[in-house]
Amino acid sequence: MTGRIFTRRRGLAAMAGLVASPMIASGVARAGSDWPNRPVVYINLFPAGGPTDTLSRVVCQELSELTGKQFIVENKGGSGGNVGADAIAKSAPDGYTVGLYSIGAHAISPTLYAKLPFDADKDFTPVSMLWSVPNMLAIKLDIPAKTLAEFVALAKANPGKYTFATGGAGTSPHILGEMLKQRAGIDMVHVPYRGGAPAMQDVLAGQIDMIIDNIPGPLTQVRAGKLRALAVTGPERSPVATEVPTLAESYPGVEMTSWGGLCGPAGLPAAMVEKASELTKQALTSERLKTTFLGQGATPFWLDPAAAGDFRRAEEHKLAPIIKASGAQVG
Repeated sequence: MTGRIFTRRRGLAAMAGLVASPMIASGVARAGSDWPNRPVVYINLFPAGGPTDTLSRVVCQELSELTGKQFIVENKGGSGGNVGADAIAKSAPDGYTVGLYSIGAHAISPTLYAKLPFDADKDFTPVSMLWSVPNMLAIKLDIPAKTLAEFVALAKANPGKYTFATGGAGTSPHILGEMLKQRAGIDMVHVPYRGGAPAMQDVLAGQIDMIIDNIPGPLTQVRAGKLRALAVTGPERSPVATEVPTLAESYPGVEMTSWGGLCGPAGLPAAMVEKASELTKQALTSERLKTTFLGQGATPFWLDPAAAGDFRRAEEHKLAPIIKASGAQVG
């Protein structure tokens, strides 16, 4: 009797398993396909008020309207973006905490820093690229230099006198400043901040001589007559500041374009990643977004998840020898 009961129970369990297995498999296959069904936190790696904050908020606004769910920008600045990147890497891999995929934290820091709390290749899931934007060099109005050549001459005559602010050690403006020092043969003092906004405050207050930052921040102050632009750092002149020469016009090969994308922690559901990537592609076609990007000197720049990961690795490989040659590595 006991044996018959055991056999019957085992048979029923097996039948239940046969019924449940397709359901479980289907559930696994669909994991993330209903994303987002609640608000999403987007971590910006820099403080509020800076260029990446402005661009991030425009993208999140578009994603909110496309999905009907809030995309909430949370600013976690510090260590050239590494603090925020670490927060993304250590978040739950469910798609409800994502953030900025940045040239600084994800392509420069792996070489610049001897030790990081995250692995730029293994601890993130790339979703897509979002934008590219050149940097701008701008100086205080009381510095007697109208051009980059005149500023370089002043810096050569006064080694160590002039300071340049950036949004943090390991950011593209920092590495660009080191490249300029190398190529121009000048000695300037780097002063890193926790983002472009606080860096700009001290430049405007006259405490720092130059700022190198994503073009939107300096350009606003140049247009307001508070700073003087010396150069932009893209491969060609910016359409929003055609009167400002590129660095490469004076020093061929000295150029760097910042970029931003969307990423999450490692292990995001594939369906969620695919859906999020397509949503960002759609967001970047918005005329409102493109107008805002243009006003910020940024260009929409979309790549799918695999291509975004390949791009990051290529950028790290390209920048590593430049960083090493600059001597800017952080122990």
